[in-house]
Amino acid sequence: MDRPTLAFWSVIIFLVGASAFYGINAEKQRRSVQSASGKIENGDLVRLVKVIDGDSLVAAREGQPPVTIRIVGIKSFDAKVEKDVVTPFAQAAMETIQRSMADRPVRVLLATTPKDKHGRYLATLYVDDEDIAIRLVRQGLALVYTVYPFPAMQSYLQEQEQARAGRRGLWSNTTATERALALIREWRSQNQ
Repeated sequence: MDRPTLAFWSVIIFLVGASAFYGINAEKQRRSVQSASGKIENGDLVRLVKVIDGDSLVAAREGQPPVTIRIVGIKSFDAKVEKDVVTPFAQAAMETIQRSMADRPVRVLLATTPKDKHGRYLATLYVDDEDIAIRLVRQGLALVYTVYPFPAMQSYLQEQEQARAGRRGLWSNTTATERALALIREWRSQNQ
């Protein structure tokens, strides 16, 4: 084999190996987060362990193993996509969760169906009697996720409309607004 061909195949082998290594580690991390062995009940007080994204986190009761919680009623954009117009809003949602919940007790109100198909707890979270999800919607950092109706959905939708009218968060950016409205239309069609 000539030198350029050998170099080419060496680079290909290296890239495939690196991709496999990072893919396997990412899958292990995802499974460890989703298979958290703790348990929570309605009304429990938990502490934030880790923010996963703008609508999911890991929390734990005092002295108990952690659990993964999907916040009911909201959907955040992906914070890990580079050079995407919505990424800063998703990152701001994660930072808001971190600031709001860090070193503070968080009250858990489980949904009617307490777990989703991924084993995550579905809950509304309160810090000092304030609903964290509605804070994110109010600031324009998360959308109201209407695919699965929930008791406070109308108040969330009102907050979302006020955030949109006030051009807060993602509603201040034309491209982000267009993407948000496309998602909202898609979710509405899933409910019909």
